[in-house]
Amino acid sequence: MIAAAKPVQRPRDARLLVLDGRGAVAHAARSALVDYLRPGDLVIANDAATIPASLHGAHTPSGAPIEVRLAGRSSLRADDVQFSAVIFGAGDWRTRTEDRPPPPVLAPGDRLALGPLTASVHSELDHPRLVALRFEGSAAAVWAGIARHGRAIQYAYVSEALALWDVWTPIAAVPVAFEAPSAGFALDWSMLAAMRRRGIGFATITLAAGISSTGDAALDARLPLDEPYRIPESTAAAIRRAKAKRGRVVAVGTTVVRALEHAGAHTGIVTTGEGVANQRIDAYTWLRVVDAIVSGTHEPQESHYQLLRAFQDDATLARASGALEAGGYRHHEFGDSVLVERREPRAAIAA
Repeated sequence: MIAAAKPVQRPRDARLLVLDGRGAVAHAARSALVDYLRPGDLVIANDAATIPASLHGAHTPSGAPIEVRLAGRSSLRADDVQFSAVIFGAGDWRTRTEDRPPPPVLAPGDRLALGPLTASVHSELDHPRLVALRFEGSAAAVWAGIARHGRAIQYAYVSEALALWDVWTPIAAVPVAFEAPSAGFALDWSMLAAMRRRGIGFATITLAAGISSTGDAALDARLPLDEPYRIPESTAAAIRRAKAKRGRVVAVGTTVVRALEHAGAHTGIVTTGEGVANQRIDAYTWLRVVDAIVSGTHEPQESHYQLLRAFQDDATLARASGALEAGGYRHHEFGDSVLVERREPRAAIAA
């Protein structure tokens, strides 16, 4: 597939590949997504806004230049300013992530000078690039420093520097995501209005979407990292109503699938509250809540693709990947979209 190289969130020519529950493939304009939804369906999106999570500075003990990419934290509380972070050596987004040099050797207690901020390494998280960081100062001062000094995490396939608004979806609200919950770029207000007219529900959750690549194969294999989330009572109630009327729950993005399936893991019933999605969703996962997913286009080695294996078998996904390739679909966060329904039981398909 072709990498989407410009931060155009909702281009007029954006495309949608639809993979239905019987394994049939269809092609459409992304603006026609609503035509593949049904009255009674409930669409749920992640309303997390993206923070400027890339911070440049220096490793104080050695003076070596570094880039810190904030990658996770244990809650969504505003006073929680302890982060897990991926650390790179010298360079920036213009160099491919996998070609970035490693950071200097990091030890607990090392201080990092990051513009107006100072952080210290609390511990290494089983990999020399992944550490737990503690920032000095009040939570308000830390967030203000991140806002002033940070910039959006970016990868080399995007040809121009990203502004923060480039990575905010149309429904962005609470600034907690480390990278954009980019499936939400498929939405716009006219689409939401069309859904409402057709009796299709819409609700949101908030999940701190993590990073999509670290440049290290061993560390990438651990993605996604744990992600805190919040499910409001209005959303939990909307899910109960949709399920009672046999409507489908359609997740906009892998982050929504993770949150809902974590919350409903034991009973299939999603209740309001906060949690930390720490599970891996793949071909061996039994989906209890979500019936379909709107996502970007992904390649088989990516963790996002592995999650799609919970919806469809490998042979069907391979056919869909072939159709994406043959059709020249664009991938990565500013690319085209797919709608993947959960596969129907064999008996239903035969009927």
